[in-house]
Amino acid sequence: MTVSPPGHREPIATFEGRPLRDPSESVYDQGLAFDVETLLTRRSVLKAIGLGGVGAGLFTLAACGPGGATSSSSAGASSSAGSSPAAGSAAAAGGASSTADCTVIPEETAGPFPGDGSNGPDVLTQSGVVRADIRSSFGSSTTTAQGVPLTIKLALLDLRNNCAPLTGAAVYAWHCDREGRYSMYSQGVTAENYLRGVQAADADGVATFGSIFPACYSGRWPHVHFEVYPSLDRASDPANRIATSQIALPETTCKEVYATAGYEQSVSNLSQVSLARDNVFGNDAGIHQIGAISGSIANGLTVELPVAVQTG
Repeated sequence: MTVSPPGHREPIATFEGRPLRDPSESVYDQGLAFDVETLLTRRSVLKAIGLGGVGAGLFTLAACGPGGATSSSSAGASSSAGSSPAAGSAAAAGGASSTADCTVIPEETAGPFPGDGSNGPDVLTQSGVVRADIRSSFGSSTTTAQGVPLTIKLALLDLRNNCAPLTGAAVYAWHCDREGRYSMYSQGVTAENYLRGVQAADADGVATFGSIFPACYSGRWPHVHFEVYPSLDRASDPANRIATSQIALPETTCKEVYATAGYEQSVSNLSQVSLARDNVFGNDAGIHQIGAISGSIANGLTVELPVAVQTG
C-alpha cells in the first residue's frame, strides 16, 4: 500500500505501516533487516494475543511474510552465490528488536556428519577451511559440488547486548550435496571436503557463504548446519562453540529447486517428510529457523537467517 503524508504529493510505499527501503523493488527484496523486523513484529503481535506458543499455524504466518516460503520465480531481484550482504543489515536487525523479541536460536544437533572432530573427521584444523566459497574441495582435491547456486547469510546477534550485531564471531557451515551426501563421510565422497567452510562475521555481524542448494535426503527436512564460535581463532575446536543450529529451507523453494536436473531423488524424499514431523524442526515447526529466500534458480538463490546467541 502507499500513503501520502501531509505536505507531500508523491505517495510513500509501505508494508505493514513501515516505509520500504527501496520502493522500486518488491516487498520480497527489501533486505534482511526489513525481513527480520517484519518477523519480529509479527511474533510480538502473536505473543500479545496469547499465541506465543509455536506450532504449524505460526510457521504458516511467518512463511507468508517477506522471505518466508517465497517462490523463487516471484522473488524479483536475483542474488548470486558469493554476493556480499547489504551494509548494516545485522545492525538494523538488532535495532529493530527488543530484548523480549530477540529469541535465542534453538540449539540443535550437529548430526552424525559434523566434520568438526567431534565425530571422526576434522575439517576445522585443515589449512584452507576459512573461505567464502565452499562449493569446491580444498587440499588434495578440487572437486566442485554441482547444484543450484545458494548464498547463505547468517546475521549474528548478541543477546547480552540487546541483539546488537555480534562482530568478531565466526561461523562454521556445512550441508549435504545435490545427491544427499556429506563430504568426508558418505560413500563416494570420503576424500572430499566440499560444502564445508568457516567465515568470520563482518562489521555488521553477517557471515556469508557461497554454496549450492542441498538435497532432501530420506528422513530429514532440507537444511543447512552451522556452529557459531566467539572468534575465528577459536573456531578450530568444537568445545569453543557458543551455538549449534540448523537453517530450515522453505518448502516452496525446495519444490522449485528439486524440479531441476540432478535433484530427482529429492522430489520423492521431500514428499515423505514435513516440518511438523521432522526430528529436528518438529518441536516448533522451525519457526525461528526458517530461512528467508530471495533470488531465482536461474541467477542464484540467497537464504538469510538472524541468529541470536547467548555469549555468556
